[in-house]
Amino acid sequence: MELKWLLCVTLLALGILALQAHDTDEDNDADDVVDIEDDLDDGIEDVEESKSETSSAPPAPKVTYRPPVPTGEVYFVESFDKGTLDGWILSRAKKDDTDDEIAKYDGKWEVQDMKETKLPGDKGLVMVTRAKHHAISSKLSKPFVFDTKPLIIQYEVNFQNGIECGGAYVKLLSKTPELNLDQFHDKTPYTIMFGPDKCGEDYKLHFIFRHKNPKTGKYEEKHAKRPDADLKTYFTDKKTHLYTLVLNPDNSFEILVDQTVVNSGNLLNDMSPPVNPPREIEDPNDQKPEDWDERPKIPDPDAVKPDDWDEDAPAKIADENAVKPEGWLDDEPEYVADPDAEKPEDWDEDMDGEWEAPQIANPKCETAPGCGTWQRPMIDNPNYKGKWKPPMIDNVNYQGIWKPRKIPNPDFFEDLEPFKMTPVSAVGLELWSMTSDIFFDNFIICTERAVADDWASDGWGLKKAADGAAEPGVVGQMMAAAEERPWLWVVYILTVALPVFLVVLFCCSGKVNAFPLIIRFKRMFRKMCLNVTNNGLGLSLPFRSSQVLQNTRRLMLLSLMWWMMRKKKKKIKEKKKRRRKRRMQMTKSLVGKLGNLNAVLPDRINPTGLADKK
Repeated sequence: MELKWLLCVTLLALGILALQAHDTDEDNDADDVVDIEDDLDDGIEDVEESKSETSSAPPAPKVTYRPPVPTGEVYFVESFDKGTLDGWILSRAKKDDTDDEIAKYDGKWEVQDMKETKLPGDKGLVMVTRAKHHAISSKLSKPFVFDTKPLIIQYEVNFQNGIECGGAYVKLLSKTPELNLDQFHDKTPYTIMFGPDKCGEDYKLHFIFRHKNPKTGKYEEKHAKRPDADLKTYFTDKKTHLYTLVLNPDNSFEILVDQTVVNSGNLLNDMSPPVNPPREIEDPNDQKPEDWDERPKIPDPDAVKPDDWDEDAPAKIADENAVKPEGWLDDEPEYVADPDAEKPEDWDEDMDGEWEAPQIANPKCETAPGCGTWQRPMIDNPNYKGKWKPPMIDNVNYQGIWKPRKIPNPDFFEDLEPFKMTPVSAVGLELWSMTSDIFFDNFIICTERAVADDWASDGWGLKKAADGAAEPGVVGQMMAAAEERPWLWVVYILTVALPVFLVVLFCCSGKVNAFPLIIRFKRMFRKMCLNVTNNGLGLSLPFRSSQVLQNTRRLMLLSLMWWMMRKKKKKIKEKKKRRRKRRMQMTKSLVGKLGNLNAVLPDRINPTGLADKK
């Protein structure tokens, strides 16, 4: 609130200064003025026209929710608009190797409306509790087999309370005879894991698939490379975001957030560890020969230590030229016992020993250069050379850094079609989170991109449209932004107060001194007025700070030029005034002298009657 009052006071002060400037400008010479009211009228007319156009625009239509309907073949679809968990199975399993108190999957799931929904009737799956294990799953309408069709996984997530530490990823459970959704837990085999995850300041978007080794039959997790995009906003803005994974039969993949690609690659080249092992490996049985020389440099065997090399010379010696300062107190110690110290009453000499007063700096040494025994300061020894070492020369026997030889990898295999993964038959959420009320909605698994896009448009697209219709205006957004970032008030003052100041000054003064600045200001004023009407001080959504800074720099430059013009004009006015005063004084002096001359000379010498013409 203090910043808001400061803004109001600043604007009031600038208005008063502008009125004072208006009063001082009324004495300008007629030959040096130009009327700019007509020029500014053009800008104002443009503003009025744009206002009428904006006011006549139809109001934003009210967004009405309708449950999305898939437009093609799907393997799984769920919008939760029935308000129940029909078709979903809550896990009753326990985690292994965990204390019994937290081993149970007893976290609660409910179908609810979003907390701050702008779309009444749109329900979703909510992970209600925190600091508990949650697991819920549902069967696909039919198993998905990885053959010639792409796989598209898409769903929505909203971290309604933000997120401290936890995930919101989904698992596609492998089709196995042992699959029991009632006992779904962290070790249940899955084929793909995909979705957001965060702990601390580590923001992740997982894409993991389990690849089966064709030689051993064992499964190994393959992780996609981390995306280059900044993911923090998706976890902190408390908005609903759409997560999409597209897997193609040519092994390429794309990861999208809000229908924008944030990561892409190939299953063969962009996974860690790689799908296929190297063809050759280092021989674990190979050993470095004993005579292998890895030294690129060796001491010169022919080098001899010089005769005058003294290895025993100290690095520091006493300065023989030093002289003890005058006033040095040799007999005074640096520290003395504190005379004001007293032995504590509970001091037991049998237990604590003989009591001694604590040491303090000797007060006599405060005014002296030093106390105690004076010693010469130490300086570097010019004759010090240290221990002699022979110089290093190239090793003629250098063989390089030894490495074990390469042998064919006995575990090598080449899988050129990692897309052909283990078929999946169920989708599940197995999560732990320290934050409650994570909202999930509009799951779809299909093979056609158009079907997924239509589903997104009917679900997430409606949420986005409803949020956009409920967004506050430019002023509201600016005030909300300033509440979070108080330094923005300074930007607002520079962006709002300076235009107000200049507009009041030039619009109210009527006539101002002609100067090229006026033409530039007129053009900029017209452009700025249009920006204010359409976008709000050159701002659009999202907030364009670069445009604000550019407008601010221009206005500050114009203000500086205007101030310099006024200062120069004032000097010229004072100079004219002094010149006029000097001319008056010279005229009076000359007339006085002519009057005296006319009184002395006879009339015949003054036939023209200069005295009469005085």
